[in-house]
Amino acid sequence: MNLDHVFVCGHPALDFAATLRARRSTRFEMFVTPERLNAWYLESGLVDTITPAEESDVREATAVREAVYHLVTDRRLGEEFAPEALELLNAAARRTPVTPQLTPEGRLTEATPAQALATVARQAVELLSGPDIPLLKECGNPECTRVYVDRSRGMRRQWCGMESCGNKYKAAAYRARKKPASAAASR
Repeated sequence: MNLDHVFVCGHPALDFAATLRARRSTRFEMFVTPERLNAWYLESGLVDTITPAEESDVREATAVREAVYHLVTDRRLGEEFAPEALELLNAAARRTPVTPQLTPEGRLTEATPAQALATVARQAVELLSGPDIPLLKECGNPECTRVYVDRSRGMRRQWCGMESCGNKYKAAAYRARKKPASAAASR
């Protein structure tokens, strides 16, 4: 499986929650090392530089990520928030976030993994208490468990992203439709 971080969900907290892929089947963990966690923080644009993460940072990030995923799912399905997930997210959000600084060259955001995680937690709080709740959808690919913000006209979007899921699913459906036609033609 591809180890590249993907940012297709329309919100940083949703992209963070999507770092455990294929939750219902093969379950592919993106945060396998402290370096992979830091790579996500950098690639997401949350920070410009980050101090090296440790295994404890990975454990904490995955716990908060799971809390975010469960709370997003609860909210999307109209269910009550799981109290443990709520407490875990709020505890992370209470910590010191990333603080951008102005330098002669422009904006610079240096952080620790704990500050980056606090910032993601705060973003999740904003999402889960904001106006985008009705726009949350789960990807139409049965193997994918990403939740995304559907800002498409008429809310018709079916995939987390065309590159990651839509093209694959549409190509498979096209091949399935063509197979019976070609079999009938060869008779």
